[in-house]
Amino acid sequence: MSLSIEMSPAEAGKQRVAVAGRLDTHTYAELDAQLAPVLASDIRSLVLDLAGLEYISSAGVRSIFKARKAMAARGGKVLVVNPQPQIQKVFDVVKAVPLNEIFSSVAEADAYLDTMQQKVLRGEDDE
Repeated sequence: MSLSIEMSPAEAGKQRVAVAGRLDTHTYAELDAQLAPVLASDIRSLVLDLAGLEYISSAGVRSIFKARKAMAARGGKVLVVNPQPQIQKVFDVVKAVPLNEIFSSVAEADAYLDTMQQKVLRGEDDE
């Protein structure tokens, strides 16, 4: 599955972006390109609706962190809403231990994230 990005019209200093499909090494650049004008605008809040996101790799996580950093630099916020359980698991893992401190390569990090997401989807999440 590819990536689908739906940008709602900005209103009251807020921009909502719905992301669906797979956010990985093949699709993260598309999200970065779509977010660039938003991040360069004067909005104060970027809401990323991940209800339709089925998979995220470390490249996708980096895109979201990049947006957070850009918004924070000018006093704004990125809010992530509606993540599916397997996506939430990835965010929990990343928050607990930064990826660059526990993995020797992006491929190794992606393999780990893939395994964690598959466990959640199969109902085997024991952490």
